[in-house]
Formats: sequence, C-alpha cells, structure tokens
Amino acid sequence: MTDLKPQPTDLPPAARPRRLSLVTIPLLISVAISALYLLLVPFLGPHLNEIMTEYDRMNKTTTPPLPPELINTVLWTSFFFLVILILWLYNTYRALLLGKSWGRVSAIVIAVFSLLNFPIGTILGVLMLVGLFDREVTTYASR
Repeated sequence: MTDLKPQPTDLPPAARPRRLSLVTIPLLISVAISALYLLLVPFLGPHLNEIMTEYDRMNKTTTPPLPPELINTVLWTSFFFLVILILWLYNTYRALLLGKSWGRVSAIVIAVFSLLNFPIGTILGVLMLVGLFDREVTTYASR
C-alpha cells in the first residue's frame, strides 16, 4: 500500500522571510571569523609564552612558562574546539535556511554567547536576536 499523506520533503518550500538574513549573515560571518582563527592556531605555538608574559605584566601576576608539551596540548584543544564551533555554526545556518525549529533555538544560544564577545560579536548577536524574534522568522522556523 502506498501512503497518501504528504511527507515533509514533499511539501513546497516556504518563502524565506526577509529578516532571516539578519540571522544567516551574522552566522556566516561567525563561521568566517572562526575559520580565520582556526588558520591562525598553528602559528600561535612559538608566541604563546610571550602572550602569557604580557598578560602577567598587565595584571601584575607571575606564572611559569608553559613547557612545549603543554603548548601542543593547548593548541590541539583549541583546534578541536574551533572545529566543533564551526560545525555548530554552519549546521545552525543550514537548519535555519530549511526552517527547522532546532536551528532557531541553536541560533538564540549562539546569539546570546555572541553578546559577550565585544564589540563585533555584540553587534552580530544583537542583529541575530532582532531577526530571530521577528514574527515571520519565528513562523518560518517552526517546522
């Protein structure tokens, strides 16, 4: 027997709301910035102790220099976290374009975390929140 009920993939795609770009463009900008950070991670190794020394000087504290093994651990950990972040941002972007409700929830979480990243992240987070709480975007992303 064939099932005559329409499947979600059989439904015609709904027109994307105009304000959806207030969410998707900042997500793509965040993906690009995170990818740039990911490209810079291998070059931080030789400079990590210098960065920590400068941080200690500014805060009037002292910490011992990191051994090379720990520097490698820090860099690999940063690498994997950035890869996970990029995948999360991109999958949220794709889910929003498809109108998935989990994409909207994920974008709200990303926008709130972005507010803490002053100044560029704050601007992107505010734009995303404005777009995410628009009535048309909320309706579109409720599938």
